[in-house]
Amino acid sequence: MAYKFYDDQAGYLAAILAYYGFFSLFPLMLFLVAILGSLLRGNPNLQQDVLNSALREFPVIGDQIGQNIHSFHGSGVALMIGVLGSLYGALGVGQALQLALNKIFAVPRHTRPDPLRSRLKGLKFLSLLALGLCVTTALSAAESAASVFGARLAVGVRIAAAATAVVLNSCLLLASYHILTRRRMPLRLLYGAALGGAIAWQVLQWGGSYYVGHILRGTTATYGMFGIVLGLLAWLYLGALVYIVTAEVSAVRCMRLWPRSLLSPFTDRVRLTPGDVRAYRTYATTESFKGFEKISVEFDRPPQSPPDGNERPEKRND
Repeated sequence: MAYKFYDDQAGYLAAILAYYGFFSLFPLMLFLVAILGSLLRGNPNLQQDVLNSALREFPVIGDQIGQNIHSFHGSGVALMIGVLGSLYGALGVGQALQLALNKIFAVPRHTRPDPLRSRLKGLKFLSLLALGLCVTTALSAAESAASVFGARLAVGVRIAAAATAVVLNSCLLLASYHILTRRRMPLRLLYGAALGGAIAWQVLQWGGSYYVGHILRGTTATYGMFGIVLGLLAWLYLGALVYIVTAEVSAVRCMRLWPRSLLSPFTDRVRLTPGDVRAYRTYATTESFKGFEKISVEFDRPPQSPPDGNERPEKRND
């Protein structure tokens, strides 16, 4: 998996996801606050409970929005900015997700959707993601309400809510593979990696909450501002990295891209394994732009290194 991660330049794919996520996350939260201000105007207590539960899903930026909610509460300008910013960011995130998954799962370019259909696919998945956010928000609200009935019940609800969130996030990962790529993979080879990715995402959320509660608390305004921005970027990048690594593990399992030679990324003087051959063939065929374009991949015998700097390898006649 590590070699495919390197071959796909997956770190850059995660950076693209974090970039578009940074531009879409704050307007999305702004949009959420404005919608809640309009729909729950007659019940401020319920509005605050739902808002706090939703913002807990975004530990680095959620607290800051909650503390400054009075500045744009129920504003029409905030709603417009939220809609436009979220649309731009959402389209970018959808495109970046498809680019990453198509590259990781070796989908040829000629089978990928056109620019219009790809954006419709992105919006379809983001709608499903918004539904998942609503469910996790409801779980967070139930977790907060359970503390009223005693510590023992609250612990049980927290464990159940965390387990349900992990299962839900696993389903969202699998749904992203189904919606955003043309390659169909057996589910039995995907659910293990998806479950691991969902657990890593849950741990990342807890880590973000710890960062806000213990690192940023009590800092100066200037340091706190930089801490929020850098913390948010780091949190988004780590979240994108979790998603990319999960997809890489799934691709390696589905396409049987193992075992790999230890020296294959470093030199040509190496004997390729069957996993290496399958991997390098998929990298070439992925770049097929037309359906009638045929790409064949052949491998010559690897060059042999001389015993030392002066001697040459023995000549062979095959």
